[in-house]
Amino acid sequence: MTPVRFFARVFTLLLSALLWNCSGGIPISTNTKYPIEVLYENQLLERPYSEIGVIEISSEDSLTERQTQDKRMMYRGNDAKTKELLTARLVIKAQKIGADALINVKYKYYTSVKKEGYMLSGLAVRYRGE
Repeated sequence: MTPVRFFARVFTLLLSALLWNCSGGIPISTNTKYPIEVLYENQLLERPYSEIGVIEISSEDSLTERQTQDKRMMYRGNDAKTKELLTARLVIKAQKIGADALINVKYKYYTSVKKEGYMLSGLAVRYRGE
């Protein structure tokens, strides 16, 4: 392998890792309507609220044979539909503790040689003055 090809490959791998780490690959949909308000990392709730607490869901699984054979990591992570279902689970959890909204919702995905996992978290809040 020539030095140029080597550095191009390293750059591609680093860029891929950075994109996967920052956004979890495929973004969480912001168009889905949930029974309570869901605001992601850089969105502000424009009404007074009281914090109830941080809630999260997470999972870690072993990679399948298909995932380990593809060196481009094409078969790793959750697709947009799965992320919407995970967000719905987080919403249900927030509703059970009396939340009117979830703010600062974050999705993090990670992968290694043998495992992959995710963590979805948000701050459950209750509106004040209503």
